[in-house]
Amino acid sequence: MPRLSVIIPVRRARGQLRECLESVLGQSFTDIEVIGVDDGAPDGSGLLLDEFAARDSRVQAIHLPPGAGADGRRNAGAERAVGDYLLFLEGTFVQLPGALRAVADRLDAAGDPELLLFGHHRRPFRGHPRPTRSLELLGELPADRLTLTEHPVLLDIAPVSWNRAVRRALHEGEKLAFGPGPHGERRYALQTLAAAGSVAVLPTACVEHRGGRRLPVPVDGTEPADGSTPHELVDAYAALMEFVRDRPPLHPVRPLLFERAVQELLAAYPSVTRRRRRYVRSAAAFIRAHRPEGHRFPGGARGLRPRLMGDGRYAALGALDMVLAMRRSLRAAPGAVRAWAGRTLASRYYWWQRRLPLDPGLAVYAAYWNRGVSCNPEAVFRKAQELAPQVRGVWVVAKNHLDAMDRDVDHVVPGTRRYWRLLARATYFFNNVNFPDHLVKRPGQVHVMTHHGTPLKLMGLDQQDYPAAAQGLNFDRLLQRVDRWDWSVAANPHSAEVWARAYPVAARSLESGYPRNDVFATATDERIAQIREGLGIRPGRRAILYAPTHRDYEAAFTSRLDLVRFCEALGPDTVVLVRAHYFYEGAGLPEHPSLLDVCDHPRIEELCLAADALVTDYSSVMFDYAHLDRPIVVHAPDWETYRTVRGVCFDLLSHKPGDTPGAVSADTDELARIFLDGSWESPANEALRAAFRARFCPYDDGRAAERVVRTVLLGESAVPGPSGGAP
Repeated sequence: MPRLSVIIPVRRARGQLRECLESVLGQSFTDIEVIGVDDGAPDGSGLLLDEFAARDSRVQAIHLPPGAGADGRRNAGAERAVGDYLLFLEGTFVQLPGALRAVADRLDAAGDPELLLFGHHRRPFRGHPRPTRSLELLGELPADRLTLTEHPVLLDIAPVSWNRAVRRALHEGEKLAFGPGPHGERRYALQTLAAAGSVAVLPTACVEHRGGRRLPVPVDGTEPADGSTPHELVDAYAALMEFVRDRPPLHPVRPLLFERAVQELLAAYPSVTRRRRRYVRSAAAFIRAHRPEGHRFPGGARGLRPRLMGDGRYAALGALDMVLAMRRSLRAAPGAVRAWAGRTLASRYYWWQRRLPLDPGLAVYAAYWNRGVSCNPEAVFRKAQELAPQVRGVWVVAKNHLDAMDRDVDHVVPGTRRYWRLLARATYFFNNVNFPDHLVKRPGQVHVMTHHGTPLKLMGLDQQDYPAAAQGLNFDRLLQRVDRWDWSVAANPHSAEVWARAYPVAARSLESGYPRNDVFATATDERIAQIREGLGIRPGRRAILYAPTHRDYEAAFTSRLDLVRFCEALGPDTVVLVRAHYFYEGAGLPEHPSLLDVCDHPRIEELCLAADALVTDYSSVMFDYAHLDRPIVVHAPDWETYRTVRGVCFDLLSHKPGDTPGAVSADTDELARIFLDGSWESPANEALRAAFRARFCPYDDGRAAERVVRTVLLGESAVPGPSGGAP
């Protein structure tokens, strides 16, 4: 008898089903059975189930008559299962690596609970995986065995079948079953929560929920691709409440389920465009039939809508909707006036806050135009938490980047009242680009420009003679922004010299090295192995990071390298990680098993640690990568164009020690030969790399962030360069 039964109902899953099945069968935990259920899917999904069943004895293929529906497929799989626990998985989703091992271990540790809830990631169609609110909630719950009565927040975990392991004894003993219609899965998920006498949680993402395109009703006339009606939601909740009503031991959870049902019925009400009166009557009948004894809706405005719904007062609900719509219209009508008033109020509030004392224990951090926590500011922020905990840090993060934020990091959205208060009252400011023009520098405030790269291309005022590089940059306003700096962090003496020329201001040079590069000195072999594993790089496989720079005169990413030909030349034992500049929206890579798109990976430092060699053109990543003392190859087919249009600080291709970091190529075949004949790591190129490191990595000791924190926040002399003594 297997430990886990994984049930996969399939319908229109042919294109994704192979990956789904392989994600289950390739798990390290093997005490499983896989039950695929098909009901005559016209796309041939059933044939793929047969293929896997023929080659793996753990797979069963069940073929039902056409029209069984989603509930029929799921119920048939559960009836055939013999494992201790039932897990359901959609044929278009995948189980993440290590998922079943994590589930089995958690079941053992929790003493075989009746229900285990685990996390998932959501990957929108043509998007990238993201953590979910359910995963966050699971992380906040105790590790003990739980019940729904004691922890109603369990209802906030997504009510789906594929984020839980249900003990088969519970499924059979309580006669659990999927109901018909689009809400039958919700009903089953809530039944498992209500019936389970013990619930354990696993705050680990085990499934990747993959969104698909919204499709019209298929031409075969069978199940619609998506969609449901609110009327069916009433039926689903009625069946759920009847399930609980018929089981007296479950009566304590009735009030919780009833409240949730009313919330969702009210939430669905605005979407009812046809037969709204009938919907209100159905919802009112549900409330009368299943309202627990003694239950009362909240008083005042908060309880108005549920009271009207419960009384079936369709006309009153319509009148309330009209009033609310008119109020929204009045609020939205004078848009320009309201925007002007908002700006005026914000300006006055900011002015008033600047009259209040500075907070010596407050620092504001930002990076890459408020894209989130990263780069040099992040390294300083983390070190400050360790060495200067009396200075709390708050990050400025744009609204469209909030999804990627660590919930434990304090942050603020630009334009909010708290944002203006922080700008006015904070003592310290750290950014790797300039803060916006609206920030007013107060006496006593300390601004630290960390920058985010060692300059090869011209920067600041040096761009004035290169219009393609300047792109309409207002140099007068640039000088006003840089006049706010108190410290300018430099990775090396070269950078300090360039910053002083490009940004002629009174800021002191803080030659500390780049804080973000500390990880290159401190990362262990174990950590590097974890990063490579996370990227899918198998042991023994050579990894090459290809990271070309941004070209101001090009609107989209254009690879100067024939990636497919390059991969074919190097063979299957080499994987190429492609990282386009963050100004571009991805790389648009061709399909090849040796190509890995890492454009959206949040940390370039981790990609550097994972790579055995770097191929770049003119990107500043070469200066960071040099800290690792690994081979660097410059692929520069358009060097003359770039240096002429963009302008550069030195001749990267001079082949002089200190200028050129290693081998140089001008076309794809030449680059492939460099890796095939071993010259990528030849003694001559090692000597070039050593001279390059000596010039650009003089503070390579893993303590750059510490030096910044000690200098700026603690007032100590901790800088090895001209602005201070060595620690």
